[in-house]
Amino acid sequence: MSDEKLVGIVLVSHSAEVAVSVAELAKGLAGGGAPVPVAPAGGTEDGGLGTSAELIAAAAASVDRGAGVAVLADLGSAVLTVKALLAEGDELPGGTRLVDAPFVEGAVAAVVTAATGADIAAVEAAAAEAYTYRKV
Repeated sequence: MSDEKLVGIVLVSHSAEVAVSVAELAKGLAGGGAPVPVAPAGGTEDGGLGTSAELIAAAAASVDRGAGVAVLADLGSAVLTVKALLAEGDELPGGTRLVDAPFVEGAVAAVVTAATGADIAAVEAAAAEAYTYRKV
């Protein structure tokens, strides 16, 4: 395991399959940079659709390398669950931020940026900038 402090990424989706797939896509597109700790937190403990505070907290703890944790969420209640965890203050690692970004494009930008060794502010900015990506 590397001693390098990297920003960890948590991808919160209502679907476990979506969270896992987006994590795989983002890591696959990150190229040859440092291996970024990325964890999906999708669905509920019983495998259903929804969000789980426990799964989110466990995912954040698993990717914490001391440089902060960027959390991207797909839909409303996922965002609300992350906000509630942040408000509690002790459920997520210090330096955890909820990032306002599109889920797929933001996840890719966050992981690619984190792979360069960038700090949490740069990772957050890169993910948020994904809102400006034009497709036409």
